[in-house]
Amino acid sequence: MRRRERTRQLIELGGLVAKAGLVELTGDDRAVILGVMVEAAARLHSDDREQALVMWRRRGKRAFEDTIMA
Repeated sequence: MRRRERTRQLIELGGLVAKAGLVELTGDDRAVILGVMVEAAARLHSDDREQALVMWRRRGKRAFEDTIMA
């Protein structure tokens, strides 16, 4: 059961990468995509963590709403 849940989580996370447009915008360059995520993780370790979370959460919610409305 754990393996199935983990697989589902990974598929959903991959879907978010695609939904964000990172696949097309980077030409499916996985090193660039990973670099973007590593940069985001570094920001989450910084002093402006909370500010980044608020901004990204707001943008993410808008992106989900735009998908629903489309």
